[in-house]
Formats: sequence, structure tokens, C-alpha cells
Amino acid sequence: MEERIVVNPKIMVGKPIIKGTRIPVDAILKRMADGMSISELLEEYPNLIEEDIRAALRYVSEVVAGEEIIPMVETA
Repeated sequence: MEERIVVNPKIMVGKPIIKGTRIPVDAILKRMADGMSISELLEEYPNLIEEDIRAALRYVSEVVAGEEIIPMVETA
């Protein structure tokens, strides 16, 4: 697992977070998906560094890459 990303059932109900914070990885991804830039994220979360954001992106990429994809079957 990425050293900047931790999972602890006692913090944020076990969601992956940035180590040393209570900032969930999914909060970072949602803001980026909504169009927020890295510099805007760093302003909103001053205790983050750019490498934390990149680690969140890598973490999600690895999780998605490891998922088994089951194709949807269209029915008539």
C-alpha cells in the first residue's frame, strides 16, 4: 500500500486517508473530478503537499486496476 495512504478502522470508519490527517482519498478525488486543481486543493487543505494528492491518485489507480470487471449484459 502507498506509504502516504493509510487505512485504520478507527479513523474515518476505515476509509483510505492521507497519513497524519483525517482527509479521505475519496474527498480529494471528488474535488478533482469537480474541476479543482492541485493548487486549489493545497489551498483548501494546507496540511497536504502535492505528493499526498499524487499518492491518492496512484492509490485509486491501483485499486481500480485490481478490480474484476463484470460486463453488463443487455437484455432484449
